[in-house]
Amino acid sequence: MTDTEERKRGGGARLVYDTLRDEILDLALQPGEPVDEAGLADRFAMSRTPVREALVRLAGEGLVTMLPNRSTVVSQIDFPNLYAFFDALTLMYRVTTRLAAEFHTDADLHIIRARQATFAKAVMAGDTAAMITRNRDFHAAIAEAGRNPYYTPLFIRLLDEGRRILRLYYYPAFAPQDPHPYITEHEAIITAVAARDIPLCDRLAKDHADRIVQQIQAMIAADRRQPITL
Repeated sequence: MTDTEERKRGGGARLVYDTLRDEILDLALQPGEPVDEAGLADRFAMSRTPVREALVRLAGEGLVTMLPNRSTVVSQIDFPNLYAFFDALTLMYRVTTRLAAEFHTDADLHIIRARQATFAKAVMAGDTAAMITRNRDFHAAIAEAGRNPYYTPLFIRLLDEGRRILRLYYYPAFAPQDPHPYITEHEAIITAVAARDIPLCDRLAKDHADRIVQQIQAMIAADRRQPITL
């Protein structure tokens, strides 16, 4: 295979990976839904090799499950172990925010504030889908500012799983208001990070994570049955 062919194949795998990842996280592909290699090859007009490479990468991130019969499905959300997910998520909020306070640069703060501006715009527009995605991007930027190559990918994976859960259960239940609590919590975290106040970052991150966990738990427990006349 020539270098050009190798780069083309790598770019094809990346395209399939990026597209499927977004579709899984946005629930365009539902948990448990089959993912057909041959169909994807036709859809993207490429061989099955880069498609398979993309699926292997998604499987490594826990977003698809490759079954023994060589079929692939979108991974289920692990509801029985949500308590473990919440523990890990809370810990990563705290650790990454503490590290960002210690190790951030001015360039990191610029990125974090830009992500916050995009998040705030989504909140004030009442755009639930964008709010969920931009919240993930904001906290990913904080994790990257912490300079720990082990924590960052773990936290991003947890944020993405949280994104799936929120997209599954979140019904627009907020109205634009100024100041908005979703925005002010982030602003407080940015101020604490910029001041390199590690104890305050820890407290704010824990409070923020606790509210998110409580929100998810309330949404999952909500009774959405409709009355049926028999």
